[in-house]
Amino acid sequence: MKVEIGRSLLQERMREASVSLEELAMQLRYKPERLADYIEGKRIMPLKTAVSIARTLGCTAEALYEWVPAD
Repeated sequence: MKVEIGRSLLQERMREASVSLEELAMQLRYKPERLADYIEGKRIMPLKTAVSIARTLGCTAEALYEWVPAD
C-alpha cells in the first residue's frame, strides 16, 4: 500500500520520552533549529536522521510521522 507522509509527531514522541528540544539536539549534535523545522513540518527528516532520532527517543522511525494512505 502506498502512503504519504502526514504531520510530524516528533514533538509528541519527545514529550513521551521526557526529552526537550535542546536535550535532543545536544544528544544528536543537531541544531535545535533543524529539529524545530522537522516539528513544524518545514522539512522532512531524511531516513538516517529519523532512525537516529527514533533510537534516541526509544521509538521507531515510522512513529515520527502520521502516515496517510495515498490514492
